[in-house]
Amino acid sequence: MSKLANRVALVTGGSRGIGAAIAKRLASDGASVAITYAKDATAASAVVKAIELAGGKAVAIQADAADTKAVNDAVEKAVATLGRLDVLVNNAGTAIPKKFEETTLEEMDRMIDINLRGVFVTTQAALKHMNDGGRIINIGSCVGERLMTPGLVPYAATKGAVKMFTQGLSREVGNRGITVNNVQPGPIDTDLNPAAGDWATPQKAATALDRYGSVDEVAALVSFVAGPESSYITGANLTVDGGTNA
Repeated sequence: MSKLANRVALVTGGSRGIGAAIAKRLASDGASVAITYAKDATAASAVVKAIELAGGKAVAIQADAADTKAVNDAVEKAVATLGRLDVLVNNAGTAIPKKFEETTLEEMDRMIDINLRGVFVTTQAALKHMNDGGRIINIGSCVGERLMTPGLVPYAATKGAVKMFTQGLSREVGNRGITVNNVQPGPIDTDLNPAAGDWATPQKAATALDRYGSVDEVAALVSFVAGPESSYITGANLTVDGGTNA
């Protein structure tokens, strides 16, 4: 039997990049998966179709992570559609790379609303339905612990907050057997952060492996943390960054 058989997962921001890879991996390991997306219904539909073609079950739900009502409605719809909730992956996030002195208040608010408040709201809504022994997995960033790339100050601050949120919440829900962990990717090859060009050069140079990671390498770690073999891991910050923070 697949390790996530009979489990239901919700992945926020699951229409592309790391989120799409996580959704597909959890489904391939047996979970039924709900994904949320902000705008791109076509991309979200493509993820659902890929999961279904592989024999899995998935549903896409439109919800901007910064919209509290939409997030709460998405959690309710996921549970109503798939019957339960065992795994939450808070993946939705955004970065607006630029010097801090040039960053507008609106841009700061956008990163806080999606990267931090969105995690708070989604997790609070999910905990009302999450079964004992569930999994909460936050997608942080290696820059939440150590920042060497200029232009990411507010982003790094939100991811540092996610790190502490993870550690604190793990102690509040541990008596239910729910684990809370923070997966911290480093430079990962996505549309938003391609492994080529001027922006990629310093990030690649900062790694020990001298390369970008793939979305599948992040998804593999998330799948392990979502599974039964990780039951004694909680409150942890698990870095998949090619040695960037070594």
